[in-house]
Amino acid sequence: MVKVSFNSALSQKEPKKEENSETLIIPEKDPEDVVVPFRHQSRVWCWCMCLGLALMLSGVVVGGAYLYRYFILQEGEAFFCGLKYSDPKDYLVPEVASYQLIEEKIRILEDDGVELMTVLVPEFDDGDPADIVHDFHRGLTAYLDLTLNKCYVIPLNSSIVMPPRSLFELLINIKAGTYLPQSYLIHEEMVVTDRIENVDELGYFISRLCRGKETFKLQRRDFEKGIQKREVVECFKIRHFESRVAVETLICKQ
Repeated sequence: MVKVSFNSALSQKEPKKEENSETLIIPEKDPEDVVVPFRHQSRVWCWCMCLGLALMLSGVVVGGAYLYRYFILQEGEAFFCGLKYSDPKDYLVPEVASYQLIEEKIRILEDDGVELMTVLVPEFDDGDPADIVHDFHRGLTAYLDLTLNKCYVIPLNSSIVMPPRSLFELLINIKAGTYLPQSYLIHEEMVVTDRIENVDELGYFISRLCRGKETFKLQRRDFEKGIQKREVVECFKIRHFESRVAVETLICKQ
């Protein structure tokens, strides 16, 4: 009897050891508990990358549109043309008068109401090379004398300068030929007045033309009064056109 009860006691203690060994093996980390934080960080990183790429693409689109607007588009809308003209003041018989030639590079921005012109002067001409901006929205004209590197601003003369749409249609109509029909020369005289300190107030196009250069206001002078040569300190002229007629703009310091 003693032997039987001893064996039964052993048989009852054996399972406890197995239970204890099983309880030591159970505590293992669930693989999903380790993967979940990694997946969460991956989603956040992907969203950040997508947002960054979207911002970069929008910047490229906006920047590209700006460059196209103010550089590529301007070059694409450029016209190179010329005007043959005679000066009625110098010739009593216009039919036998000799004609001279003005050549210009013209760019028209209809949406902005702006005309940009580069006057090309031949070596035999006594005019000065210049860049001209007509801003119809602001009602201003700016002349940049490329020889003196100085800028001059005056209210736009709409009686001489054709608006962008009309000038554009004129240039389109004569695009098949190189030069405009023969025309005549009209004169205008201007005198320098005050200096302009802040060109940023003149609008984007004129401020871009005149920034970093001495800039002055101009005042028109009646041609009949004339300008006494002995009073002229510095004087130059620009022969240009922005319509069917040629214009000689004389700019002088008092």
